Amino acid sequence: MKKINLDYTAAAPVDKEVLEKMIPFFSEYYGNPSSGHSLGEIPRKALQEARENVAGLIGADPAAIIFTASASEANNLAVKGFAKANMKKGKHIVTSSVEHFSILNQLKTLKKEGFSVTELPVDNYGLVNPADLAEAITDQTILVSIQAANPEIGTIQPIKELVAVAKERDVVFHTDAAAAVGWIPIDVQKLGVDMLSLAGDQFYGPKGSGALFVKRGVRVMPLIEGGIQEKGLRAGTENVALVAGLGEAARIAAEQLEERAEKAAAFRDRLKESLFNSIPHLQLNGHPEKRVPRNLNISVSFVEGEALLMRLDMAGINVSSGSSCTSQALKSSHVLTALGVPPELAQGSLQLTAGPDNKIEDIPYITEQLADVASILRNMSPLYHQYMKEAKQNA
Repeated sequence: MKKINLDYTAAAPVDKEVLEKMIPFFSEYYGNPSSGHSLGEIPRKALQEARENVAGLIGADPAAIIFTASASEANNLAVKGFAKANMKKGKHIVTSSVEHFSILNQLKTLKKEGFSVTELPVDNYGLVNPADLAEAITDQTILVSIQAANPEIGTIQPIKELVAVAKERDVVFHTDAAAAVGWIPIDVQKLGVDMLSLAGDQFYGPKGSGALFVKRGVRVMPLIEGGIQEKGLRAGTENVALVAGLGEAARIAAEQLEERAEKAAAFRDRLKESLFNSIPHLQLNGHPEKRVPRNLNISVSFVEGEALLMRLDMAGINVSSGSSCTSQALKSSHVLTALGVPPELAQGSLQLTAGPDNKIEDIPYITEQLADVASILRNMSPLYHQYMKEAKQNA
């Protein structure tokens, strides 16, 4: 049986060059980078090299890069850290309805602490309208946090235009770019953002590695207090192996950005064409063009996503579903709900993410298996039989 992974957003293999870069720091160069003696010299240089590589990937000053253990931590440092450091200026934050839970859930916590939050709507493609942002900003607004690209549906936001709106009112702008960095060109200087979060595992770096770009002059309160590591914004001895891996992954991503994007987009587009030509009643979710190159999100009408996922897994195909099991009940994706996708269609959504091992020649097998699974599940669906009955009557 074939084994095909189409869920590279959830997890991806570490690039071999990245792994080679990391290994010496587990045992050979084990010193603490904060040490003043010779054991700390090579680890200290590795941190600086990684800082420069990450900065190079996003067009930043290396001194503005703060290493974290994930994009989720970077998001929390950016939003909570900024909010608590600047609450005397105002307690209003603007975000979008399709943000990652590492943004939305911490904003729920901040609301309990007296902050107010405006969640901007999106259109049926998942795009935020800059005019809506302009209307939402008040004299109490201190921060706007809107993602660069959505990890579920792939839609790329007009960040430069949104930043321009925020800057007209002198409001700081943060973007969660975990789904974008390493796949589309990102330059913090050209975008004008004040803070940006990223995750190494999204471009073949190690899990547990992330970073936050903080523009000079932006005041942030640390969430982890202790020593003076990372400019005092993230205490604790740095995990040099993971940081070195993140830096190497960033270096490679910068060099191979165009090649990787073209390869992923070619696979995705061929897969999309094959699926839509072979399987009836499919819907594309997200923007048809303004999306990250490796993302394809579809809804399969008249079936439930978790059942699709499990049956495809039995056929050796790994995908992600747009519904999640919560308290014994299936809950539709908040992203698809925000797009206006009906609950019964949102429940049948699949997220397919291309990666390094995907091959064009695997597409017929993927299409065949999904077609078979959809047919089996539809034959068990009362909704599908009702639809077919009504279609015959109206023919």
